[in-house]
Amino acid sequence: MSATDEVDRIVGAWNTQRPDLDFSPLEVLSRMDRLSRHLDRARRDVFRRSDLEPWEWDVLSALRRAGAPFQLSPKQLLQQTLVSSGTMTNRIDRLVGRRLVRREADPGDGRSILVTLTDDGRTRVDAAITRLVDVEADLLQALSRGDRDRLAGLLRKLSLSFDA
Repeated sequence: MSATDEVDRIVGAWNTQRPDLDFSPLEVLSRMDRLSRHLDRARRDVFRRSDLEPWEWDVLSALRRAGAPFQLSPKQLLQQTLVSSGTMTNRIDRLVGRRLVRREADPGDGRSILVTLTDDGRTRVDAAITRLVDVEADLLQALSRGDRDRLAGLLRKLSLSFDA
């Protein structure tokens, strides 16, 4: 007999109560939801250890991924973090207050600003990404590299269907 998890028990109970329905979507998406909660907890712990909030990670990691000089416009940050303009302004203000980013005039457009990652911001985001990849590798240790590649491909296919 193969191992069962909580989703198997839930779907089994629903199959008994409502045999007229196809519960196969729950077998996939309920597991994704449960795994998402585990991932969220693990990520929050990683960010806490780097003295970052998850929203701070979103902004700082976008700047770090941009490469030297680690600058983006507020509009570019909005596109990468999917928050409102007012929320982004508030986040930038708070990150400036923590000295993790600074505002600089855009040399290409004197009316615009660029948000630049500070040395402290870079140190924190680099520490967090190092911890994050280690923790996430541990979370996936039950899967072989081939299984991870297949799963990534299937999740990409599903993700693209939402973006279409």
